[in-house]
Amino acid sequence: MWFLMIERYWFLKTEYPKMKKDIIARWDARADTTSWYAHKIRDCWISEASDKLDQRMLLIKTLVALCPLVGLLGTVTGMIAVFDIMATQGTGNPRTMATGISMATIPTMSGLVAAISGVFFSARLDVQVKREKASLADSLPHH
Repeated sequence: MWFLMIERYWFLKTEYPKMKKDIIARWDARADTTSWYAHKIRDCWISEASDKLDQRMLLIKTLVALCPLVGLLGTVTGMIAVFDIMATQGTGNPRTMATGISMATIPTMSGLVAAISGVFFSARLDVQVKREKASLADSLPHH
């Protein structure tokens, strides 16, 4: 998830500005910017750039949503291990149970930390992507 987010930030800061500059230069170099055909070319270029901007955003959002579930799976697995040890050793020692349960809840905490930070950064990415889409459309005058 973090690798994908870093890749998107890198794309927005390094690759996309070059692509945007190229699209604007191609639009400005056109003699015809008012015909129906020119407008369709403009829409096509905007659509292609939009697709590049949206790449992996859905996957990032899906991974953010999965983080708490993976943490919960770790907790359930840990609890099963705790109960298995209790069943085989027959211990009713609350201190031993508390230690095992504490260790079993760590994956949930980890999943929630990853999800909360992921929600924040993916929302920021989403805002930047939407801003760049609007900026490109505004940069290509629609005569």
